[in-house]
Amino acid sequence: MCFTVNVNIVREELEERYGSELIDHDKYRPSYYYHAYSLPYMPVVCSGEKNRLNLFRWGLIPSWTADEREAREIMMKTFNARSETINTKPAFRDAYANHRCLVPVRGFFEWQHKGGRKIPWYITLKGEEIFSLAGIWDSWTMQGGVTLNTFSVVTTRANELMQEIHNTQKRMPVILPASAERLWLKEGLAEEALASLMEPVAAEMLDAHTVSPLITNARADRNRPELIIPYTYPVQGTLF
Repeated sequence: MCFTVNVNIVREELEERYGSELIDHDKYRPSYYYHAYSLPYMPVVCSGEKNRLNLFRWGLIPSWTADEREAREIMMKTFNARSETINTKPAFRDAYANHRCLVPVRGFFEWQHKGGRKIPWYITLKGEEIFSLAGIWDSWTMQGGVTLNTFSVVTTRANELMQEIHNTQKRMPVILPASAERLWLKEGLAEEALASLMEPVAAEMLDAHTVSPLITNARADRNRPELIIPYTYPVQGTLF
């Protein structure tokens, strides 16, 4: 799973990193804390529009969705698309074939179950201030002609580090090294090549540390730098 990310990236950083213009930048709100269940609008770079950063909503709604009730139900179930079934699930297969995207982040959060507690961890890509998660997107037109663009984050099996951190589901987002970003967006890419891009990155490519319980406090302002500062829990061991 991947439901919580840090997208505290200002417009100028995004545009420089991706060589693209952020569309509707006046609506963009950088944040240390984006959670999928809040259905946030986040910047994405889409196949076919590599010179644009669009603001799409997290929670993919397939183009064939019948009405707003169905759209809401589907949206709450499509924050992530599993790499193992992405090419067969009706909600994802067309988007996977034709509408892939990059989801810029500074890092993401996962929870470790340990001694009856859920301990939050923050994970980043070594040497990269901003990196891309693999995503897919689609457009759905509501009654009245309004179009809503939405996306899902693609997930894969956990590498050795993430197996220790996300030790219940043992999943992680598909992280695209910078050298693989344009390939993920390439139209007409063979299935074998796409599948190879959805493998988990090596554990040694990631940095990870525990963070404070602030992240679980729904009443607190979680758009704060304290959210990603290392925090040590009592009786906490070390990984590796």
